[in-house]
Amino acid sequence: MTLKQTLFLLLTFLMFSHFSYSQERETIELKTGWKFSKGHNELAYQKIFDDSGWQNVNIPHDWAIEGPFIISGDGNTGKLPWKGEGWYRKKINIPDNYNGKRLYLLFDGIMAFPNIYINGQLAGRWDYGYNSFYLDITDIVNFNDENILAIHVDTRKHDSRWYPGAGIYRKIQMIAVNPIHVDIWGTYITTPILKPHYADVRVATTINNYSQTDDEIKVKHIILTADKNKVVEKEITGKIASNMNKIFKATITIPNPRRWDLENPHLYILVTKIYRENELLDTYNSTFGIRDIRFTANNGFYLNDKRVQLKGVNLHHDHGPLGAAFNERAMERQLQIIKSMGCNAIRTSHNTAAPELLDLCDKMGLLVFNEVFDKYDAKADIVDSTNFENFTHRNIRNFVVRDRNHPSIFLWSVGNEISDVQWNVDNGFNRLQIMLNYVEKYDNTRPTTLVCDSYKSAELRHFDYYDVHSWNYGRRYSLARQLEPNKPVIISESASTLSTRGFYEFPLPGQKTDFTNSLQVSSYDLNAPEWAELADDDFMWQQEEPYVAGEFVWTGFDYIGEPTPYNNRWVKKHGMTDNEASRSSYFGVVD
Repeated sequence: MTLKQTLFLLLTFLMFSHFSYSQERETIELKTGWKFSKGHNELAYQKIFDDSGWQNVNIPHDWAIEGPFIISGDGNTGKLPWKGEGWYRKKINIPDNYNGKRLYLLFDGIMAFPNIYINGQLAGRWDYGYNSFYLDITDIVNFNDENILAIHVDTRKHDSRWYPGAGIYRKIQMIAVNPIHVDIWGTYITTPILKPHYADVRVATTINNYSQTDDEIKVKHIILTADKNKVVEKEITGKIASNMNKIFKATITIPNPRRWDLENPHLYILVTKIYRENELLDTYNSTFGIRDIRFTANNGFYLNDKRVQLKGVNLHHDHGPLGAAFNERAMERQLQIIKSMGCNAIRTSHNTAAPELLDLCDKMGLLVFNEVFDKYDAKADIVDSTNFENFTHRNIRNFVVRDRNHPSIFLWSVGNEISDVQWNVDNGFNRLQIMLNYVEKYDNTRPTTLVCDSYKSAELRHFDYYDVHSWNYGRRYSLARQLEPNKPVIISESASTLSTRGFYEFPLPGQKTDFTNSLQVSSYDLNAPEWAELADDDFMWQQEEPYVAGEFVWTGFDYIGEPTPYNNRWVKKHGMTDNEASRSSYFGVVD
């Protein structure tokens, strides 16, 4: 081959590559090249600003885990400096071929109250530090010049009962798409009919049209096995108006479907392609599983018509010494360990989880009790100026729409131990109804719950609003079960047995709440807080009451903060100082 022929082939390849590249959506993770500075700065949002002296960081990033520890600080949040404000800045180069596309920034989670600026202009803001959100930045970026992304993070209004972390602790992605494209989290996949020899898969696809004309488009769905073998495909067509979005619905029959279950978590891939005439405009991939779930009031939970006793654990979001910055391998390791000890489910206590956690549970065959909030207050970044209806709609929509295609999720929880809701203080039931209405709006294929702890509040019948009795500790579900026996029961937090791995001490405790000044708890598993119980009690209750669908042990892994019993109050009561208060929990099945 001559040099001239080689150059011609290379040029042809590059031209073809550029053409293909312009047709497909492009997703770039904004991981490197960030500058960070902790503290107040009134000018850091500006495009022209000297950040050369700032710290170089990668995202995800938790500024507080670096310390230093505040020795006399609050052990409940790990004695770490997470309260404060900080700035992140990054240069973004927009490729030439992005001109004419729509550009989105997708944020998996920022703790907390972020304000996002592009070239000195406010692009958008968010509140709840644990939830995902996105912004359309098309109209404020420069396609022919350098762009500066600046993000202000402020945790001073956030409240927490454990270590929350601080900063951009989950990933950020930039997504470039053609004007006609599948929306962010734009497919909703359900299986309304599931038989032994076939399954009807219903796909609702939200498509945006930001072009200047009304268009006739073709939507082509291709379903693949996990190893990319084609199962079936279907095409539908329809018109979409300019500057509007539209939901395109299709029902696709899969012959002899392989079900997702705990032993064989089979997954399918839905490839959605959008065409205008013969021009490919967008390709969007969704992962889903085919399974049947149901609860019964008297015999618990069923997966694919097989009763499954839920053997779950609660998991907080931090990774111990890695802090709150999400690390997929660290999360995978935790799930591998708990699965190896017989666990088959997790509860995302008490907040929206990183999306990768749900991906891992799908792949590994773990059920998910998916919880969005702890309390309806500053722990959810609800402050005095918050419009509750607006806040709920935004956050429940993102929570449910992001997660609803995951086969691992079997239950939506709208909150944990919210006393004013349980007792209907300040229209608590109305707030509960608002939450549940929005869950139902965006997914009606799974049951809902509120996790409760106030035993006598069951007399007010808050359980009439949701589907499953979920109660923490001490057989507190018994009154709700007596008043409404036609709903299933889950022990959503069990045990809270305390121990320090490898530490043994005599004499043995006479009572579960007998703790010593050693600041350690014996590993004989004979200790628990006053409000909890030993693990053996929960095992016994489930044996005696087979209607209980299962339990979620508090907790699968120890976490930063909530150092019961050796918190600041305990040590001072026993003649010590704040300096001696512990910084991490004693609850974990695994340290």
